[in-house]
Amino acid sequence: MANLKEIRNRISSVSSTMQITSAMKMVSAAKLKKAQDAITAMRPYADKLTELLQSLSATLEGDSGSAFAAQREVKKVLIVAITSNRGLCGAFNSNIIKEVNRLTNETYSGKDVSFVVIGKKANDALAKKQQVIANNSSVFDDLTFDNVAEIAQTIMDKFIAGEFDKVEVVYNRFKNAATQIVMTEQFLPIVPVANDKNVNLDYIFEPSKLEIVETLIPKSLKTQLYKAIRDSFASEHGARMTAMHKATDNATELRDQLKLTYNKARQAAITNEILEIVGGAEALNN
Repeated sequence: MANLKEIRNRISSVSSTMQITSAMKMVSAAKLKKAQDAITAMRPYADKLTELLQSLSATLEGDSGSAFAAQREVKKVLIVAITSNRGLCGAFNSNIIKEVNRLTNETYSGKDVSFVVIGKKANDALAKKQQVIANNSSVFDDLTFDNVAEIAQTIMDKFIAGEFDKVEVVYNRFKNAATQIVMTEQFLPIVPVANDKNVNLDYIFEPSKLEIVETLIPKSLKTQLYKAIRDSFASEHGARMTAMHKATDNATELRDQLKLTYNKARQAAITNEILEIVGGAEALNN
């Protein structure tokens, strides 16, 4: 059994760790509230805009659709991997890396796959062995629509120029503080919904469907990427809050066990001292 001093040092170390994890949990909880409100308010707009444009694209005839909807033979693929800049958030980042590796090794095996990373953890994991063409981890320092729009515009330009035939976005979708869902969404080309002639879109188009689509599609794509990053940002804080909550609970349990061990060791030491005193007293009497 470890001596009392070693146990006291371990109790002190675990207590310090518990204070740190508890503080990190509270910080993440405060940041989560703001991030959750932002993505919750944004989702209806982004989803409705995407739905509208997909429906409009489906009604356009033949080759009159947008260049962003051009279907080409998939030879070159771009994967946008969204993680966090920091760790201590459980499996949040590793789940994204696993999905990216699955896409690379299975879904797009034999294809020319490149990466745009958003988050230092993705860059650390992919830069060593994969083709990372851009690292936009700094976007989290000032997460605004304008900054994300620049990233989306660059990706759109490369697709139009034929540098890539397909673009996928991999990120964590925020469900609640304890649950994040790994999502893989096709960013480009745009996939129109099935054209159901029985469905009457209750819209009046001015000046025309095509002009509206050409104008709104770039904005929709930028909004789609911004929503994905916002989702990931909220998921990160939820995952970190949950991870730090579990770490605090584990540290508390370990501290209680160490205190019990310390008390048992202290009691054993006191008992031994009493026995030695009694034994010495009896020896003197004899």
